[in-house]
Amino acid sequence: MAIEQEFADRVYDRVDVLRADAEGHREAGYAHRDTTVPGAQYERDVFVYRAARRIADLDSQHEGLVFGRLDFDDGRVRHVGRLGVRDQEYRTLLVDWRAPAAAPFYRATAVDRQEVARRRVIRSFGRSVEEISDDLLNEDAADRLPVIGDGALMAALGRKRTGRMKDIVATIQTEQDAAIRAPGRGATVITGGPGTGKTVVALHRAAFLLYQDRGLYEAAGILVVGPSAVFMKYIGRVLPSLGEETAALYSLGELYAGVEAVRQDRSEVASVKGGTVMLPILRRLVRQTPPGAPAELRIVYRGEVFGLDAAELGAARARVFEKEQRPNLAKTEAGRALLVALWRKVKPLMPDAEPAKFSRDLGSRGEFLTFLDHWWPDLDPAQVLGWAGDERRLASAAEGHLKRSSIDAVAASFRASDFSVQDVALLDELRLLLGVKPEPRDRDRIRSWSGVQEVSTTQDRYYDRAERQARDAFYEDYAHVIVDEAQDLSPMQWRMLGRRGRTAGWTIVGDEAQSSWPRPKESADARRRSVPRGRLHEFHLTKNYRNSKEVFDYAAEWAKPRLKNIDLPEAVRETGVDVEERSVAADALLPGVAGAVVEALEAVEGTVGIIAPYARHGELSAVVHDDRVMLVGPLESKGLEWDAVIAADLDGIAAEHGPGVAYVVLTRATQRLTRIDVT
Repeated sequence: MAIEQEFADRVYDRVDVLRADAEGHREAGYAHRDTTVPGAQYERDVFVYRAARRIADLDSQHEGLVFGRLDFDDGRVRHVGRLGVRDQEYRTLLVDWRAPAAAPFYRATAVDRQEVARRRVIRSFGRSVEEISDDLLNEDAADRLPVIGDGALMAALGRKRTGRMKDIVATIQTEQDAAIRAPGRGATVITGGPGTGKTVVALHRAAFLLYQDRGLYEAAGILVVGPSAVFMKYIGRVLPSLGEETAALYSLGELYAGVEAVRQDRSEVASVKGGTVMLPILRRLVRQTPPGAPAELRIVYRGEVFGLDAAELGAARARVFEKEQRPNLAKTEAGRALLVALWRKVKPLMPDAEPAKFSRDLGSRGEFLTFLDHWWPDLDPAQVLGWAGDERRLASAAEGHLKRSSIDAVAASFRASDFSVQDVALLDELRLLLGVKPEPRDRDRIRSWSGVQEVSTTQDRYYDRAERQARDAFYEDYAHVIVDEAQDLSPMQWRMLGRRGRTAGWTIVGDEAQSSWPRPKESADARRRSVPRGRLHEFHLTKNYRNSKEVFDYAAEWAKPRLKNIDLPEAVRETGVDVEERSVAADALLPGVAGAVVEALEAVEGTVGIIAPYARHGELSAVVHDDRVMLVGPLESKGLEWDAVIAADLDGIAAEHGPGVAYVVLTRATQRLTRIDVT
């Protein structure tokens, strides 16, 4: 302990020096605040930015900076930490966990030692070394290398949950490390059953990619997509804890600018909205005449009144769509179609009229332009999706595609006061169907002040980080896309994500057994069309680190007869606490859950999750009286974990969302699971 404390002190002292140097550079940059020469101003800003970023990096990695040590067969010692540190002679003091030199810390085993004799995990609080745990890989080195501790992984798994996912840089396992370090190009598919660490591996992979090629991945961006806002909040601190702040994190309900959808549609409605059947329906919808559009045009030309009735206006609208299918890009074509239709009426009565003069005279009139604005308005996707709340409009667009009962249910959902998570993919599809006017993007790094051009400097080209693109929910040029809980994505959601990563590398994480989407083949086809073709890297995780053996064995026994080809990982620890089953009457669910919550809070130090059907949330919200307790729906529980879980009305959850989702519910507890059935 004293030896490792001495080394940690040495590293922290060096970091203090590096931080002081960075602060000095930042202050030196501020000292040139009155500079007036444009080139010097730019150099100053780059100087200050880089110094501030270095300070932020050092500060974010301060806690638990040194967490690993490797002793090799030849006597060499290598320490591994959250970032790389060199001493004053520029010799390596601490190796960044993402560097190739750190790989043996995660990959060395008794079978393939990679010349490692002993691996040590160091746990710290602040700057103080608190705990050491060793693995002796070379038995012949036992005399010179003492072994301390009882397993860092088991200790980490046994600690209480806090409601936030933590990084696992000190306890990454061999199969996880292989997935983290996979190439960024092509598609990396990470599969595995519940609790195998798929999510945290994907997040550490983002940090690894940024380390490997910061210029590419920080400039063009990494997109991380999860199933719900609750899930994104849960994982939100993992990348910052690894020193990475630049990845964009969005839930599926947030991938349309200005919308933060959290509501889930009923399963029968969601299966319609998420299916490819919506594509022809949306295409027909955008072609419909907007509500409130005038049904008749009357205009005077050279003393005569000419007009177009509803049928003629409809024919003109159809001719517009023959030439331009995107309404918001077709206004000029719409005006031309009206003028052509009017000209056909004017020409027989006025043989001397000239078409060019007629178009100029009539097309510039205020009353004609006002009519055009009302007849062919600019359309917003939210507005058009709202049209589908009218059963007649939706029935017209869905003719031949949906049954009447489905039309009524889907139309009713569109009349809700807010958007559902499933609506977001439809809004994004409508955005393209309606037409997005391209915005010029300035990629030229040559700047100009008063006509004088400033070329990028040597500092900028060789030492500065690449210039970042502005990335809102519509940004489509990501360098890498990470999709968690991919088994739940509908075809429409795959299309939405595919637009964000047309040329990106992909990391796709999921477990088919936990799927809530009812037509997996349709979703798989959409995924193949959305993810760019390239080299495929596949990784399968086989160890369940979340659940105790008692909890997972119970979940597995429940799931095996209900789910085909289920992947059952091996739970690596036992608690001696069996799953508890209870039954209550329908009107006694609230007191039954309340009693279970009180017992769980007394039994565990960390968090307690209540997972119940959405219809029960109104009554059960009364039992959430402690910051350690959270009530969520079955779909929001995906990817989350609690020390204790109360699963209320599991049969109701399975009936509403399918056995895959109920299986998810049973695998959220790290220590204790209580199942309360309704009789």
